[in-house]
Amino acid sequence: MNTQKSIKQVMLTATLTGVLAVGTLGLTSGFASVQTVSAATPSKVTASDSQMALKTLNSFYKPALKGQLPGNASAFTVGKTTRDQVVKAFGKPDKAMTDADGFDTYHAEMGNPGYAFNYKLTKIREMRYFGTNVERQTNIGGITMKMLLKNWYTPSATTTIKNGKMKQTKVTYVRGAYQLEFIFNSSTELDHINLREKGL
Repeated sequence: MNTQKSIKQVMLTATLTGVLAVGTLGLTSGFASVQTVSAATPSKVTASDSQMALKTLNSFYKPALKGQLPGNASAFTVGKTTRDQVVKAFGKPDKAMTDADGFDTYHAEMGNPGYAFNYKLTKIREMRYFGTNVERQTNIGGITMKMLLKNWYTPSATTTIKNGKMKQTKVTYVRGAYQLEFIFNSSTELDHINLREKGL
């Protein structure tokens, strides 16, 4: 009888601990997303965040020469890797492309960055890097236009593009046979990074 009572107490304690942990995680996730939104403002980015963001920025420089992105997608090459190879490595996309101009999208999860892939004749035509959602200011959320221009110098091109009702600035650097495009919503908010073959 005492053993059963002890087991019930242990189970009740474990259940309450689990509920509290889930509640805490929910609050933490909510706080992280609020922090992520406000982290885009320069006053919220610390010197340490900026150093990590700069490291992220510079991690794109050499791989782009080979038509690749750093990180989880480093095994994929623009113009060579097939959709089947991406699906084999990443699984089915969270949102699949619906036409030739569409993208297979993989959302950022648990500190892993988000990606999107567009294909031409089953091979990658363009890769997009969206960065992480958690602690975004240490990733692409901390990369400003000023930081980009200071460290990578004069771009090959800078253009204004329309994305629905929003105007964005595309800063392009030619890297060998490829071009790396930084898409900014404002001078302090980098939305994503594109990699494609030069001239497309």
